[in-house]
Order: sequence, then structure tokens, then C-alpha cells
Amino acid sequence: MDGEKSVFAAIYARTSPNNRSNYSIDEQVNQCWEYCEKRGWTVRYVFIDQDQSGGTVERARFQHMLEKAEGEEFDVIVFWKLDRFCRSLVDLVNIERTLRQCGVQLCSVTEFIDTTTSAGRFNYRNLASVAELERELIGERARLGLYALAREGRWPNSHPPFGYSKDRDGRLAVNEDEAKIVRRIFRAYVAEKSMPQVAFELNKDRIPARKGGLWNAQAVREVLTNPIYVGRYSVAGVENKIEGCRIVTEQALVKANETMLRYRTGKAERPPMPQERRIEKIVTLHGQYQEFVQRLELPASP
Repeated sequence: MDGEKSVFAAIYARTSPNNRSNYSIDEQVNQCWEYCEKRGWTVRYVFIDQDQSGGTVERARFQHMLEKAEGEEFDVIVFWKLDRFCRSLVDLVNIERTLRQCGVQLCSVTEFIDTTTSAGRFNYRNLASVAELERELIGERARLGLYALAREGRWPNSHPPFGYSKDRDGRLAVNEDEAKIVRRIFRAYVAEKSMPQVAFELNKDRIPARKGGLWNAQAVREVLTNPIYVGRYSVAGVENKIEGCRIVTEQALVKANETMLRYRTGKAERPPMPQERRIEKIVTLHGQYQEFVQRLELPASP
């Protein structure tokens, strides 16, 4: 690749969610660019995925880069370190094979990777194995941490379910204001037999969902199907009964589930949409249509 033929390069950079790397996107790109200049390669593209996991290749800019590679728009992909490019061994091997068929090589700024030779490909797979091992170890440590917290009855993340807050020790504590809304959801669903209708009534009464958002059928379902509301704690493989977490009775949970299951048996028909909610839906759809028309710069309907 160092002959007379011009070599076109694509730079790829990535940071993980909660990035703890010493190298930012800008630093990764700068080092890759300097490397390309030293090799006499012309940088044609820079692809950046910020706050994206390396455990999957389903990253927007990464996929766009692969599409460009298949179009043979560059000769080599340059990245700062292999784990910035990809972490799964299976994905790495498959991607390298696909790129090789397109005539595109891989190059790491900080590791010896040269996929043009047999020895280089062997070294590449060794590094890929190390990257996957590191990912698996990180996952194991994370699962052990979650399990340890769950065994102590503590909630393992910063977002407790609706109806609860976290005390100083990280355990769930009933939030009475939200708990009243949880009880109302269970009662309303058994009466109305419609999750969209329950969500409509909550929004109509200006009762905010978590973080001040609006209620929808999915948010209502998450409340109705969560066993934590009867005190059944099920987190990270730990099953426990915590009476202090109870907000509704077992009977309320059973009734809600029976109401949901009645449609599957074919013994019940869904209730018709109330006129008030039907009107709101028509108004909303009309507003969305008008907005769509404006974006297209077409004449709006009268």
C-alpha cells in the first residue's frame, strides 16, 4: 500500500457510553490523521460514533462506513485501537473477511495490525480474542456487582420504578404521591379495560408520568405488570419478598392480569373508543398532517 498508487483512508472513532477512556473522539481522530499523513495516505472520510457500545456493530456511522467500503470508496480503515473498532470476535472476523473481499484493509494506530499478510491477519485475530475477553470480563464484573446489590435488597441502578424513590442505603422507599397514581391505574384499568383510556384520563387530569412526561399505553402496562407493586423483588437473579415495597394488593394484580388475558381467550371484545378520546386523536392526527404538509411545502388542506 506504500507504492505509487494513491491510498485513500477512512478514519473511524468511537466512545462508549459513560466513556472512561483517556482518549476523546478528537484525540482519536487527530492521532489517526497524523498516522495517515506519515504513511502518505489521503483521508477521504471520518466516521464517528459517540456514546455507542462496541459490543454490537449496529452503529449508525459504522454501518455507513461499511456501505462506503463495499462501494470501494477507500482502501483502508484506520482506528486508534482495536476495541474502538469492534469488541466481538465473531463480528471482527466476519467484518475483516468482508472488507478483504472489497479490497479494504484495517489498520490500528497503537497496535500492529496489517491485514494484507497472513502473519498480520493471525495477529489481528489474536488481538480480537483479547478484545472479546476484556468485554466478557467487564460484563461479568457488572453482573456480579448487580447481583451483590440485589442480594442486599438495594436497587441496582439510578432509576427506581414509578412509585418509589431510593433511600440513603440505595433501597426502594415508597413515594406516596406516585403510589396514589399507581393504585389509581390498577383501579381504572379494571374498570375501563383499556390501557390507552387509562393513559388518556391521566393526561387529561394533568397527572405527570416519570420525569414530567405524558402517559401512554406502554407506560400503563409497565405499571400493571410489575410485581414490585405487591412487594415481589426480582432483580439480577435475586427473588425476594419485601413487604415495605407493597403498594397494591395481590388481588389487584391478579384482577389486572385477568383483564389483560381475557382478550387472548376470545371471550371478550375490546371496548369502543370513547367519543372524547376519539376527538382528541382526530385533532392530533390533523395537527400532525398539517405539520407534515408544511415540511413538504405543499398547499395545506382547508
